[in-house]
Amino acid sequence: MRTLCSSTLIGEFFVIGFAGLVAMKDPSLSVSTVWLVSGIAMVLCVLLCGMVTRPGGIALGWALQIALIASGVFVPVMYFMGVVFAALWWASVHFGRKVDEAKARFAAQAGSSADAA
Repeated sequence: MRTLCSSTLIGEFFVIGFAGLVAMKDPSLSVSTVWLVSGIAMVLCVLLCGMVTRPGGIALGWALQIALIASGVFVPVMYFMGVVFAALWWASVHFGRKVDEAKARFAAQAGSSADAA
C-alpha cells in the first residue's frame, strides 16, 4: 500500500506546484499567500509518504484530497484534478491493501512450506 499511496502523493506534489503557478496569475491573490498554502500542501504530500502506514495516515490523505478538490475555488481546473487524485487515492488504498494481504498470505505459505521441509 505504501508504494501506491506514495506514488499518488508525489504526483499530487507536482500538481499542487503547478496549480500554485496558475494561482499566481490571479490578481486577487497575493503571491506570498499562494506559495505559503501551496508550500504547506506540498510538504504535507511528502510527509504523508512516510506516514501512510501509520495510524491516521490514510485519514490525513483523505483530508488532503478534500483540500485539493476545494482548491478549485481559486483554480477551477483543480475541481477536476482533485476528483482524479481522490479516485487515484481510493484506488491506491483499496488495491494497496489487497496487495499487502496477498503478500502476507504468500509469506505465510512460504513459511509453512519451509517448516514442512
